Amino acid sequence: MATFIDIDDPADSRLADYVSLRDVNLRKSLEAEHGLFIAEGAKVIRRACEAGYPPRSFLLAPRWIDGLRDLFDDLDVEVYVVSEALSEQVTGFHVHRGALASMCRQTRWSAVDLTDARRLVVCEDIVDHTNVGAIIRCAAGIGWDGVLLAPRAADPLYRRAIKTSMGTVFQLPWARLEDWSGGLDELRNHGFTVAAMALSDDSVTLDEFSADLRANPRKVALLMGTEGAGLSSHWISQADVVVRIPMAGGVDSLNVAAAAAVACYELRDVTPSRISPSG
Repeated sequence: MATFIDIDDPADSRLADYVSLRDVNLRKSLEAEHGLFIAEGAKVIRRACEAGYPPRSFLLAPRWIDGLRDLFDDLDVEVYVVSEALSEQVTGFHVHRGALASMCRQTRWSAVDLTDARRLVVCEDIVDHTNVGAIIRCAAGIGWDGVLLAPRAADPLYRRAIKTSMGTVFQLPWARLEDWSGGLDELRNHGFTVAAMALSDDSVTLDEFSADLRANPRKVALLMGTEGAGLSSHWISQADVVVRIPMAGGVDSLNVAAAAAVACYELRDVTPSRISPSG
């Protein structure tokens, strides 16, 4: 049974997990050191708990307690009850959803675990947390099997990525590639056609590539690049095919998350995945 504790001092050491949630550098250091991540909002908190991530503590305004009370019955955890003003002092912003939880980080999948997939999105150096979260959300919603992240890509368990993904980071398998230089060769060795989304003179349209997949079904690893420069020349050179989304109106490309959504839908596969979503 959870223990409810009223706190009225923003400097209380028990609130350390929740300090300065908008300070990305501080949060990276703190969350890595203590093996935690922050879930924001009742729906996301519930999804994290239901996915089996153990909570360290909760930080709640009183009005959110009843909606989460069923979770607390089976948890031996402290629930810090604070005013919304104090919550803003501690976190550094207005927590309009009024509910936060500090959860234990867990590594659930490796890159090798995802090689049985039929459809993977592979993010090179996408550093914006909201874009990573949005890509994971669209991959999960459209039925792709998982997401691989290059070593420098943003953390899917950072608060903003979790929030943007609407908690799908807890359900869709994702992992990091250990080898940026040669990791794509491993995918090819496991039967993937490596498709780079990029503007290139030798690219084919998304429609053409989709038609080819329908005629010759096979596994696909879809490479998505950085928000500004796109994919590196190194990754493009390693791709089996370069694919572009035909554009109109003088627009050359879409935001990376929007492009991922369009491509994931067009290239979706109906063959059941052999990856367990529970890790």
